[in-house]
Amino acid sequence: MTEHIFPTWKDKRMPVKSHWENTYASKTAEKLGWYKPHLLTSLRLIGATGADKTARVIDVGGGASTLVDDLLAIGFAHVTVLDVSATALSTARSRLGAAADRVRWLEGDIRTLRMDEDHYDIWHDRAVFHFLTGAEDRRRYVGALRRALRADGHVIMGTFSHEAPPRCSGLEVRRYTLELLCSELGAEFQPQEHKTEMHTTPGGVRQMYLYARFRRQDRPKSPAS
Repeated sequence: MTEHIFPTWKDKRMPVKSHWENTYASKTAEKLGWYKPHLLTSLRLIGATGADKTARVIDVGGGASTLVDDLLAIGFAHVTVLDVSATALSTARSRLGAAADRVRWLEGDIRTLRMDEDHYDIWHDRAVFHFLTGAEDRRRYVGALRRALRADGHVIMGTFSHEAPPRCSGLEVRRYTLELLCSELGAEFQPQEHKTEMHTTPGGVRQMYLYARFRRQDRPKSPAS
């Protein structure tokens, strides 16, 4: 079952749901620009957290990605896939068959949905954050991250690096250095490792990605009254 979470807040700085529905409906998953048959770098970074297979993992913007297939295959028992596109989630569910029942599917907009508090041990995002070109969009995203991730949890981000093209899927993107990404997430998210990696789209476009793994420090205590 897919949970649908769509509040009424809208912002023209990021396309509405229809853009992503049209994107996934117009091409097979294997033809989309960000497609890889296996997200090996993401899997390595998830492994580097040291979390066991009972960890709660969310793939933000997971869509039709194969990451969920590989996480289930290696034994992760609590995986959530979040995407704004019902078409993308349906593609992934159909591909998994009966195994889809082992996954929590969330259809919603990361900028506005109410995340479960202190719920996830690992937050994974490959190719969502760089589409948030408005400061308010990014503030809302980080707010959702702070609410949902447990103290001492892990964040794995894959964004366009400063060497990547300025557009993807017909949209402008915001490109990142590690320093800029750190400033967006805030001091409570401490970088553990990072790397750049060239991705070549099915259409032959070269896109340099920045991957970074962060660990959340304990939340600061409220000042004594």
